[in-house]
Amino acid sequence: MILSSPLNDTAEGLARLFAERAEGHDRAGRFAQDNIADLRNAGLPGLTVPRRLGGGGAGLGQAAMVIGTLARGDPSTALVVTMHFLQHGLIHSRETWPRAIADRLGRAAVEDGALINALRVEPELGTPARGGMPETVARATATGWRITGRKIYSTGSPALTHGLVFVRTDEAEPRIGNILVPMTSAGVRIEESWDHLGLRASGSHDVVFENVEVPADHAVDLRAPEGWRRPDTEQQAWSTAMLAALYDGIAHSAQAWFIAFAKDRKPGSLGQSLATLPRFQEAVGESERLLAVNARLIRSFAADVDGGTCPSVAESGFLKITVTENAVQVVQRAVELAGNPGLSRKNPLERHLRDVLCGRIHWPQADAVRVSAGRAALGL
Repeated sequence: MILSSPLNDTAEGLARLFAERAEGHDRAGRFAQDNIADLRNAGLPGLTVPRRLGGGGAGLGQAAMVIGTLARGDPSTALVVTMHFLQHGLIHSRETWPRAIADRLGRAAVEDGALINALRVEPELGTPARGGMPETVARATATGWRITGRKIYSTGSPALTHGLVFVRTDEAEPRIGNILVPMTSAGVRIEESWDHLGLRASGSHDVVFENVEVPADHAVDLRAPEGWRRPDTEQQAWSTAMLAALYDGIAHSAQAWFIAFAKDRKPGSLGQSLATLPRFQEAVGESERLLAVNARLIRSFAADVDGGTCPSVAESGFLKITVTENAVQVVQRAVELAGNPGLSRKNPLERHLRDVLCGRIHWPQADAVRVSAGRAALGL
């Protein structure tokens, strides 16, 4: 078992190391393979794997703490870990998964640092969370399945050992769902397409599947389309809490930079540091308020999940957009008060701004959360 204090020390040490590399990876748009190697050496891929398989057995609270800490160093790497923690936080409790496969994945994460992510988004479909049928097709063969299609925004793709690929079958009455694909399989190809404003080192490239053969038991969760309409409260809770922690971590880095800047900057016209100005003190205090609210929300939310009381999908959405918008406010306030230095590429604040804005893109997006809650309140 990994105790909380050593785990925190490990995460903080990695975050400091990642922060030293973050600018270089961001400028080059380069996947942080060195960060992934350090994560593996630290044994973190096994954190949310059950103890019976040699893992840390961590719940959502510990996982979110690690993600928030790593994100202070490099949120791109933290995002890769988020998706991996999410999968292992779910698959070992899912009855749909063949137990032998789930156990093998868990041991691989512990022993070899194997990484997994769900590959769901497509060029035409967008995110499946908004509905629709995937274009990626799984065709039955004598021994299993043959998969053909393309997935975009596949976070961590250069380091993944397994992809959980969202497909539709070519049956007379198609089913949709997840098929586990080893990323070293013949016919799997990564196209390095990721060139975004923020989270540039996340390796969220396109993954192409060309007649990829997998065994029959790798179809870990295929259902009729209507079987996917019921909200998955556990998945939503894990995903939103860790994403909230990630973007909160970015805001903490921005706040720390701004405080140091305000203390150090002494304009000649003022004769003392910007930190002595009431306007700056109030601004820092307001950001501290938002960060404290975020910490309380994430901590209590994760405690409920770990205690067996999973919040509703609506509440999970509220958590994500509230924490994310608070984080955006913190970073934007720092940029506005810092002025030109805040937007200079020689300082990290402009990178924090680009990264934190990605929180508005990650599912669930604010419009979907609000519309769903509004319809429910109106009885529609």
